[in-house]
Amino acid sequence: MVKPIEIASYRQVKKTIQQRLYTAVFSVKGLAVVTMLVAIASLFQGAYALSPKEIFDCIMAQFGWSEVTVPAGVSYMLFQLRLPRIILGLLVGATLASSGAALQALFRNPLADPGLVGVTSGAMLFAVFGIVFTTHIALIYNTLFLNYFTLTIFAFTGSLLTTWLVYRLSTFGNRTYVATMLLAGVAMSALAGAITGLFTYFSNESQLRDITFWTLGSLGSAQWIFVIVLLPICCVLFFLIIRQAPALNLLLLGEQEAAYAGVNIQRLKKTVIICTALGVGACVAACGVIGFVGLVVPHLLRLVRGTNYRWLLPASALLGGALLVVADTIARTAIAPAELPIGVLTALLGSPFFLWLLLKSRGRMAIHF
Repeated sequence: MVKPIEIASYRQVKKTIQQRLYTAVFSVKGLAVVTMLVAIASLFQGAYALSPKEIFDCIMAQFGWSEVTVPAGVSYMLFQLRLPRIILGLLVGATLASSGAALQALFRNPLADPGLVGVTSGAMLFAVFGIVFTTHIALIYNTLFLNYFTLTIFAFTGSLLTTWLVYRLSTFGNRTYVATMLLAGVAMSALAGAITGLFTYFSNESQLRDITFWTLGSLGSAQWIFVIVLLPICCVLFFLIIRQAPALNLLLLGEQEAAYAGVNIQRLKKTVIICTALGVGACVAACGVIGFVGLVVPHLLRLVRGTNYRWLLPASALLGGALLVVADTIARTAIAPAELPIGVLTALLGSPFFLWLLLKSRGRMAIHF
């Protein structure tokens, strides 16, 4: 007969092992390993599945380490289609998730998200404006880089302006009111959607096709030029935001308490707002509107290991990149050879989570921060 003390000891050991495994997986190093494995696994999946041998032969032949003859179609699919698409998905997911975590810290509420507070809608509106009214720029210079760079400027301007308006509307007497923030975000999103619809009505067939792409969101047009432009933006964004982690931790205590601890509140707010606007604007210009990544990822990690932005910001970036790559893999394999818009897929997954979070937090919605 097993003694009760032996059963309790076994359960305690099992619980300890589970906790240590849980902590290891959701550490920054563990999430980095998971993200790397997800990216590698995504290389094999698609309308045409690649075998490990084909990928190995392509890599060896690409760098001149092997004389094995690789079919041109396989090499093109790996290096010109899937690899830039996966890297772009990692960059966009990391940027959206880290931006969402930073906004949640700024507003001190887990419901804050670039999409929910109107930042994404503002970027989308100005990107559509750029598509409709700057087509002649791309035709004159005939360069993809200039076209993307122009859209990035427009999208960044829209996201920055929307973020500033929402913040000003929801702040009274140096205090940010959560309910006002959400209502202002809904109003800005509705206004941006209406104006976007007006631009869509007056657009021609080519512009309408581009607008539909940006509205639904997709990584299908990923190219190396997008990666080259987006990579330095994401690196600068993450470097600036991660430096604010200690200040964001102090901000959880309240603005006055953080100011007493030596935090420059106004500079912190400007840094977070500008970095968020820049990141969201660049992501919208690259792949259109992809929602709920910045909401779901930081909150899931917060449920796992609490709110410490020294850990939460890099963890959100890693898990956001992995989540978007997984979603993109599902989007391009679920109905292959056709593709699902990744923005639609993330909305289908994120909307129920947001409703659950909203119901869970409804008792605290009237609290003023």
